[in-house]
Amino acid sequence: MSLTRRRTAAALLALPLALGATPALADGGRGRPRPRTLHIAGDSTAAQKYAAAAPETGWGMALPFFLGRSLTVANHAMNGRSSKSFIDEGRLTILLEGVRPGDLVLIQFGHNDEKTEDPARGTDPYTTYQEYLRQYIVGARERGAEPVLITPVERRRFAEDGTAKPTHGEYPAAMRALAAEEGVALLDLQALSLARWQELGPDGTLAYFNWLEPGESPNYPDGKQDNTHFRPEGAIEVARTTARALLDRRVLAPRDLRRLDDPIPAERITWPQA
Repeated sequence: MSLTRRRTAAALLALPLALGATPALADGGRGRPRPRTLHIAGDSTAAQKYAAAAPETGWGMALPFFLGRSLTVANHAMNGRSSKSFIDEGRLTILLEGVRPGDLVLIQFGHNDEKTEDPARGTDPYTTYQEYLRQYIVGARERGAEPVLITPVERRRFAEDGTAKPTHGEYPAAMRALAAEEGVALLDLQALSLARWQELGPDGTLAYFNWLEPGESPNYPDGKQDNTHFRPEGAIEVARTTARALLDRRVLAPRDLRRLDDPIPAERITWPQA
């Protein structure tokens, strides 16, 4: 075979591989990039809520309001889970099955890791907590996705003098240390939300959390005083903060985001049937 024919044959053999490896041709070869997905691994503060829980709202439900059309959300966050129980129940395996190169895996745990009296969920900040979080990081990277660590959003707790109180112990610091060690983008939602709750104060934060008067919601006929979970206003605020942090850390570009400074009506939140 001549040199020219060998070069032509080699080029033809390489062509399907080149096409398959080009993200811009992932959409049926029509030249449009496949939408990237933000996969959320987390607990009840981020999780999808259903009609029986309304008006309780996870911030993952509001995140799509701030994302451009080239991004979608796969919200795997689940009530009551820790970094440990999410893995032990096989939920990380299921999440990773849907991860594609270029996607993001957002990882927020801490609330239930703190329940050290529960062997199914409790972890130690600087040992088992970090060990479990590493599994998310490795799993995302093995699939060509970018892991993003998110410190746990703060609860509504105030001292008598009106100072917003941190409630997550050493878990945020342990996550910050792990992010630095592993070279992972960190969204410090614990610090950002604590600062926001301080701005709003004890009274101003009531509308953000699932505080309800008796009879205000048929799902909570006796009312509710919940300082952990959000109403739509709070979920939207935390989602906006998360989106801005993704921009500030250069995980996402300005073209990936929208409405960062626009009001989002609480009525835009909907709760499907389970």
